Amino acid sequence: MEISNPFPLGKRITELREQYGYTINSLSYLTGVSQSYLRDLELGNKNNPSVEIIYIICERLGISLRDFFDLNPSDEMVEDPLSLKIHQLNKDQRETLLAFLNTVK
Repeated sequence: MEISNPFPLGKRITELREQYGYTINSLSYLTGVSQSYLRDLELGNKNNPSVEIIYIICERLGISLRDFFDLNPSDEMVEDPLSLKIHQLNKDQRETLLAFLNTVK
C-alpha cells in the first residue's frame, strides 16, 4: 500500500521559484543545491529532502518555512509587486534596503 504525500513539496518549490522569477539554474546557484536535485524535487522524484535544504531554499527566496508550507497565501501578498520584488532580493540586498528605509522619515 502506497501512502500519498498530502503536501505537494515539488509543486510548491516550482510555484515559489517561478513566482519569484528564478530558473532552476539560478535557484541552484543561490542555494548551492544541484540543479539535478532541484529538478528531481520539483518532478516528485525526490520526496524527502532534509529540513536544511527546504530552509536554505526558503532563506534564498526570502520567505519563512511557514510561508513555504502555507498553501493559501493572502492575495494581497501575491499580487503586490513591491512585496514580490523584495522577496527576489538576496539577504544582503534586503539588509541594504532595510537600512535605507530606516533613514526615511
